[in-house]
Amino acid sequence: MNIILGATGRVGSTITDFLLDKGLPVKAVIRNKEKADGLIKKGAEVAIADYFDLNALKKAVKGGKLIFLLTPETGTSDDVLRDTEKLLDNYLKAIENSEIKSLIGLSSIGAQFNKGTGNLLMSNMLEHKFAHLAIDQVFIRPAYYYSNWLMSLDMVKENGILPSFYPTDLKLDMISPIDVAKFIADKIDSGIHHSELIELVGPEKYSPEDIAKLFEKALCKKVNTYEIPREEWYRTMKSIGFSDDAVRNFVEMTELVVDGKAKPEGKGKNPIPLDATFQDYLNQFA
Repeated sequence: MNIILGATGRVGSTITDFLLDKGLPVKAVIRNKEKADGLIKKGAEVAIADYFDLNALKKAVKGGKLIFLLTPETGTSDDVLRDTEKLLDNYLKAIENSEIKSLIGLSSIGAQFNKGTGNLLMSNMLEHKFAHLAIDQVFIRPAYYYSNWLMSLDMVKENGILPSFYPTDLKLDMISPIDVAKFIADKIDSGIHHSELIELVGPEKYSPEDIAKLFEKALCKKVNTYEIPREEWYRTMKSIGFSDDAVRNFVEMTELVVDGKAKPEGKGKNPIPLDATFQDYLNQFA
């Protein structure tokens, strides 16, 4: 049985779909029981568990041989890293008392740093939490998701403005979350036989200006980029409901990206380029 945490999230839901399409057994671990029926209809077994509830989590992973893990960001935590540590402690205790033989963790480009990187520290913590366990461990570090730009799609459609926390000419590695999910599903299907760290990027780098031009092409309207000034970052994130600590961690992470340090580590065959361009991804939504 393949245990998939975050099975209704952006990547987890797509991994679940790909695995079910392959005829592989899936137990989807979710926190909202109202979403269970849809997963059951697709053929998944469902377990309801808050990841901070250790007893529920232990029950959820029962019978599993492989587990997919992630460190979800809510933007509402008053202590992001402390809550991440609690979450990872529960993951560890649940795995230690189970039949899990391998895990795949969804990390992030930039997770190689162990301080001063804000939200990226969550991925660093994930990669190191299970080091002493005698199970195969694969950690996937994707680049910046194309889907993050879709949060501004309404503003782009209505006002022709694409806001960005990054300099408008800063080119970054980006990737389709669907490509990432497919890569992970294929990895699960082929079997986990050893531990490894894999960095994934898209076929090319994009700047916010590049993204704006692709929005223009898809929407047939002029789109201008707007770089959100550094002094407005806090107010902007607070206005969409982020806690003070979540903003602090977001700012640290964003500064790392702007400074050009949030790059693939590049060891071995990394990074591995996947196929979908931003335009390929956007064509599904715009």
